[in-house]
Amino acid sequence: MPAEPTPTDPAPHPVSAVPRRLRVITAVMAAGLVIVMSVVALLLKESTTGVVSFRTSDQVAMVGLGLAMGAGVLLLGRSRVDADASGVRIRNVVINHEVPWSAVIAVRFDQHSPWASLLLSNDDEVAMGAIQAADGQRALVAVRGLRALLADHRERNPAPREDLLYPRE
Repeated sequence: MPAEPTPTDPAPHPVSAVPRRLRVITAVMAAGLVIVMSVVALLLKESTTGVVSFRTSDQVAMVGLGLAMGAGVLLLGRSRVDADASGVRIRNVVINHEVPWSAVIAVRFDQHSPWASLLLSNDDEVAMGAIQAADGQRALVAVRGLRALLADHRERNPAPREDLLYPRE
């Protein structure tokens, strides 16, 4: 049986993770979109048919459209996971979650999964888009860190024994 934790036991280090490979890919794609849309905007005035005429406002709109699309692509890489002794903060593309360790059953990162996830006590599963298999060793280090924080929480806050919850008569 493991020794009782003491207040002097060092807690595991906080964990922070971002999808490094995805951020590089989205940055390159966003820059490419802005460049392509800017070139299209510059070439827009020249029309070989003579039927349609484009104005300067159309060119500005095309550049603005390229910037908006580039910003949208960059949003795909904004995922982040931060965890410490109090819980896990997950920022995915659109939705943010803050989960205390008491609600977490397991940190999952299955062999063929594209990203890690948290299995919660209410049978929900929260995907962590920041911890991706494409990041290789960085993802494994982050998952090990999260599992160490979960194990530390369980050691410091043991679950009540079953016979205390439901006395037998």
